[in-house]
Amino acid sequence: MERVIPTQLADLYPHIDLVESTGSTNADLLAGDAPHGAVLIARHQSAGRGRRGRQWSAPADTQLIFSVLLRVTDVERLGTLTLAAGLAVTDVIAPATLKWPNDVLIDGRKLCGILAEAASGPDGEFTVVVGVGLNHLLTREQLPVPHATSLALEGVDVTREQLTVDVLTALAARLEQWQANDPQLMADYRATCSSIGQDVRLEAPTGNVEGTVIAVADDGRIIIDGEAFAAGDVTHLRLRGQ
Repeated sequence: MERVIPTQLADLYPHIDLVESTGSTNADLLAGDAPHGAVLIARHQSAGRGRRGRQWSAPADTQLIFSVLLRVTDVERLGTLTLAAGLAVTDVIAPATLKWPNDVLIDGRKLCGILAEAASGPDGEFTVVVGVGLNHLLTREQLPVPHATSLALEGVDVTREQLTVDVLTALAARLEQWQANDPQLMADYRATCSSIGQDVRLEAPTGNVEGTVIAVADDGRIIIDGEAFAAGDVTHLRLRGQ
């Protein structure tokens, strides 16, 4: 990707930076004073993090790595923000589905991880940074875990620049829905979420739970056998009857 930001992205986002390498795009944006809607893209990230502080990294230019900063006051809906980001990736990658809350999968293999981090500010405002790490050109030997995949391994041929434009354009549309509290956002999420109807194991902060996912609530919580959970790691088990 060239250092010049494509015009169509400049029209959507007020402030975009591209760096060769950094520790964490999320950490950089949280530590700075960038405006609402700022985007930081990195060719390489040496201290990337996933949920529960898991560390991950990849060779330069093998992933699409970026973070977007949002300043929000409606903290009650923060649970659906990363769902919107995951949905934006599936808007671009047609065969992809979502494992709750926001893991992007192709045939059960993880293609993309998303992490949101927040810091409180004055007057009830929160700074929220949503980070995306999308496996683009990783080879099988470079995959962080055996159950991961990349666009290249799935036969999806797209340039880094086009992928960046497509994903950030889709994200802008989904964030607009999120900010407007558009019910279509969650309707689209449910249609794409492969966890619904699955038997799962949820590693929740309060302990492990196994059961069937009945639905995903409007606030983003997963409903397992009638009980709602706001956080945790989901493992898909076999569907009932299989």
